Amino acid sequence: MSRKYTIGVDFGTESGRVLLVDVQNGEEIATHVTHYKHGVLDESLPNGKMLPPDWALQHPGDYLDVLYQSIPQVIEKAQIEKRDIIGVGIDFTSSTILPLDQAGEPLCFQQEWESNPHSWVKLWKHHAAQKEADEITQLAKEQDEDFLSLYGGKISSEWMFPKILQIVKEAPEIYEKTDLFMEACDWITSKLIGKLIRSSNTCGYKGFWSKKNGYPEASFFSMLDARLEGVLETKMRGEVQSIGGKAGALTEEMAEKIGLLPGTSIAVGIIDAHAGVAAVGAVHPGQFVMAMGTSTCHMLIADKEEKIEGVCGIVEDGIIPGYVSYETGQVAVGDSFAWYVDHAVPSYILQEAKEQETNVHALLEEKASIYKPGQSGLIALDWWNGNRSVLVDAHLSGIIVGLTLATKPEEIYRSLLESTAFGTKRIIEGYLQAGIKVNEIFASGGLPQRNRLLMQIYADVINREIKIPDSSQTTALGAAMYASVAAGGENGGYDTIFEAAEKMAKVKEEVFTPIPENVQLYDELYQYYLDVHDYFGKENSSVMHGLKRMKLG
Repeated sequence: MSRKYTIGVDFGTESGRVLLVDVQNGEEIATHVTHYKHGVLDESLPNGKMLPPDWALQHPGDYLDVLYQSIPQVIEKAQIEKRDIIGVGIDFTSSTILPLDQAGEPLCFQQEWESNPHSWVKLWKHHAAQKEADEITQLAKEQDEDFLSLYGGKISSEWMFPKILQIVKEAPEIYEKTDLFMEACDWITSKLIGKLIRSSNTCGYKGFWSKKNGYPEASFFSMLDARLEGVLETKMRGEVQSIGGKAGALTEEMAEKIGLLPGTSIAVGIIDAHAGVAAVGAVHPGQFVMAMGTSTCHMLIADKEEKIEGVCGIVEDGIIPGYVSYETGQVAVGDSFAWYVDHAVPSYILQEAKEQETNVHALLEEKASIYKPGQSGLIALDWWNGNRSVLVDAHLSGIIVGLTLATKPEEIYRSLLESTAFGTKRIIEGYLQAGIKVNEIFASGGLPQRNRLLMQIYADVINREIKIPDSSQTTALGAAMYASVAAGGENGGYDTIFEAAEKMAKVKEEVFTPIPENVQLYDELYQYYLDVHDYFGKENSSVMHGLKRMKLG
């Protein structure tokens, strides 16, 4: 019997990656990346129309390019028969939503609407709907809505309904013309299979849906805004299918466009970071996964549901069928390091990196690794793009305490690395205080593969061993694993994600182990972090809120 393969398609913030995987052992056979031609639209639309602050849009045509260009490329690279590819899985940044017309096409494709920013894809890091998120939170509290407790008691501006409400208020004409609002993940999946489906993963974490209760009562949305009456039955219609299942079969039209056979199994879509959970084998309670990149998403598998401060979602069957899956996150991690390198590093550091023929990050990592914890005299807050967990406040901003005339660039760089580790520790403490076990910690994504100092800092701050996947493409691998389950055991795949994880998931033998003397120093530093965290995030948040208000005008 010939070997069987699946394809994972990973839609990121700047590009889309396609990975072809051997189902038998998880071997990564071929990969191809298509960079989005339009990138992130955070300053202007493609036609030059300027965007307000805190906007982040994308061009949906870039997503289709990934399918049309990268899937044929990996097939050609691998030199395998199409009949041996048994499934395709999609993972996507989220909440990334778009308004569709009656033909299921994005409104921004129409000349009539291309100059209206609200007709475009709103990317996950679009934070211009904070006011609407606050309104939803307030009404949910007033009405004592049960769903609010599943999201840590506060709704994020990143999620679907705040973005929809922003459209209702600022562009009612777009709202009226919209036949469907969809997560980009579910839109791509629906394009492949030719029918409308939504994922329990995307709806559960970003759309107020639960397996037990479905969406909130229709009356809640009518109270929020009269124009939202009937939104669930109309613009949010569509069957919600469970993660780990088969969404449908590839249509003849799409098969011809992407170079696969019609009838190929298509998995129910999943949020990008969540796909990495299965890819590291974290499919049992107590396993905590940090998907670390431009931002960090934390996923924890548990066997019970508890209320936790600042959680982004508690979803039954959300990531791993049969368990409750929790999500928390930090909005800026790699982004904050990149900000410093791109905009604040002095010229002599750039020159030194050039002379040593290395990149600035590597040089700063080398310089910063010489310091002991606390030696820089700095504490930073990891809020350079707001705070997702535990405060859920997009109006908060970054801060560095302790700067002097003697402060060096590598000290600032190290303080930024440390701040993200402190933020993660604060999140883990929330789980532990609620009685949720955290037994194992995994770090996936690009950062753990590139920055050893960062991972050692995390191990020291959290005081836990950290395991790293033996793959730099965990999200795409995870999507490919879900594709193997969608295909099923009778077709050469697997019947459960547990079986797939046992055969396809990979973790490196090397782990990052806490250094006892560093743990002790970081315990003291962490208390200072908490002092600053609570001062600016709770007791005196009006300082940062006021600065943000003045910036926006």
